[in-house]
Order: sequence, then C-alpha cells, then structure tokens
Amino acid sequence: MRKHLINFALLAALALLPALAGCGGGGRTASPGAGGGGATVLPPEFHKQVTALDGTKTTLAEKYPGKVVLVNFWATWCEPCRGEIPYLIGLNKKYSSKGLVIVGVAMDEEGKKKVEPYVTKERFEVDGKPEAMDYDILLGTDNFAEQFGGLIGMPTSVLYARDGRKVLTKIGSLLVDPDKFSKALEAQF
Repeated sequence: MRKHLINFALLAALALLPALAGCGGGGRTASPGAGGGGATVLPPEFHKQVTALDGTKTTLAEKYPGKVVLVNFWATWCEPCRGEIPYLIGLNKKYSSKGLVIVGVAMDEEGKKKVEPYVTKERFEVDGKPEAMDYDILLGTDNFAEQFGGLIGMPTSVLYARDGRKVLTKIGSLLVDPDKFSKALEAQF
C-alpha cells in the first residue's frame, strides 16, 4: 500500500510540473519571435518614474527599450561603490556598442546637490587614463529602490536581458566575483 502511495505522489508531482514551470515569470511574456509572437513586456520596475541628473523625469522603459540594462545602485559616500566605477566605465566602453546600457542610480540623501558635482568633477583611472563617469546617472529614492527589491547594501547591481528578464542581482561590488557577472553579461550578446 505504501509503495502505491509513493508512486501516486510521484505521478501527481510530475503532472504538476508543466503548471509550475510558468510560475515566477515576473510579469514578462515571450520576446518577439519566441513562440506566439507576443511583444516584450518589461518588468514593473522599468515603469517607475525617476529623475535624471538633468532634472527630467523618465522611466527605464521609455529610455532603454530593447537594451541590455545594468542598474547599479550607488552613493558618493560608499567606498565599494566608488571602487567599482572604473570597472563600470570599462564595461560601458566595451559593451555599449553591443546594446548594453549602464544606469547608475545615486542614492545620496542630498540628491542632485551632492551627486552632480561628484559626477562632473571626479575622474577614475581606466586603462591608465583619467575618465569621467560615461554612463547615465539617475537620482534614486527609497521608493524607486523598492521597485527593484529594496537595498540590503550598496552597491547593488541588477542585470536585465533585452526582453526585460532579470538575469542577475548582485549585492556588493561587482569586483568581488567578476567572473560570474562577466559570464551572465556575455550571455546577453
């Protein structure tokens, strides 16, 4: 009798697998041409309005459709954040022509008055040359960060595929395990 119950439980579990496979999709549908021809639906966090450094309001969905997007939450006072900026500049130089967009979301409480002078004046050594931050900087809020799952620490980076699928979330510097991040990024091109 016990053997029959175990077999029944296994068969029931196998029958449920196709239904469970669709769970946790995060509100996305197939990308164009991926069976069914449905349009790409970006995740909810891409539709949250945020302020750019120049004061304009935008959303990631409006600004970066069809791009591989790396959202990097950082602050001017955060040492590990500042330490990975040269790495991000290098990534931007290497992959922007392939469709990567890096979005730095500055989480400084002082907002623009603290962030703008930092971005304008600071230079970072990349390949032996001083370089400015060459990627988009947005002014973050706790509410905006919550849309991405909240921040446990900084820096926090979230990588999205062209179809809006979340590929990787990294809490802490990307420099701690660059191989894992590089593999996830390379798989997008």
